[in-house]
Amino acid sequence: MSDLGIFGPSSVTWRVMGEPILLVGGIRALLMQGLHPRAMRGVLQNSALMDPQEAWSRFVRTTEFVRVRTYGTHAEVERAGRRVRKIHAKLTAHDPDTGAAFRLDDPEALRWVHVGEVDSYLSVARRAGVRLSDDDADTFVAEWRRAAEVVGLSRDDVPGSVAELRDYIDAQRPGLRFVPEAAHPLRLSLNAPLPRMLTPLKPALPALTLLSFATLPRWARRLYGLPATPVGDLWATATLRTLHTGIGLVPGDVLYSPAARRARRLMAA
Repeated sequence: MSDLGIFGPSSVTWRVMGEPILLVGGIRALLMQGLHPRAMRGVLQNSALMDPQEAWSRFVRTTEFVRVRTYGTHAEVERAGRRVRKIHAKLTAHDPDTGAAFRLDDPEALRWVHVGEVDSYLSVARRAGVRLSDDDADTFVAEWRRAAEVVGLSRDDVPGSVAELRDYIDAQRPGLRFVPEAAHPLRLSLNAPLPRMLTPLKPALPALTLLSFATLPRWARRLYGLPATPVGDLWATATLRTLHTGIGLVPGDVLYSPAARRARRLMAA
């Protein structure tokens, strides 16, 4: 059998990650990352977010890394992981709260980014109507321990179930906040730095960003200075379900990426 990477056709990850609605989960993951002061400052101090070329290049690199990590062979995943670990190891940032310098491979920051990603993909998928039982959800979280190893974390240092995921997030909440030197993501979406070929998509970005914000837990929305009510939760879930249902009417050969189509064929087989 060919090398099917760190997940494979029997995984819940392959079943979930190909769904286009997970774009909202990806944006939500970035918003969760933005509430960890060191994780956010590491990004702010090492990338030109408002430079269209740099911002778009970073987005393309991140998207490709997610694709390779999800669907690539073991060798491809290891190469991608080695590249990311090398970059993180040589970059540093400054914490103005303590005056200390820190590396971008700081385990606590990496762990929060990992958890925010897993929680976001899982939350958006379930609320959108992707069929996942409670056991499936626990399996998804456990499978992503393999993804944590790719960026240099130990599998035993990250949550292995939904309950552990929730406990970790609750324990981190006292130290989370939106740092004052960062531009608010919702305001940033109004003037998103897109390359010229994607300029027609610009009007949709504020709405997509707003939906991603609405999928955050209420406490996280409050940290961003936004309203946080049960009505917002209901609106987010209803919108996710409507979008997921509507997207599902698109033919599969148009809807799914080539990697996701291949994964679906292997799962069906």
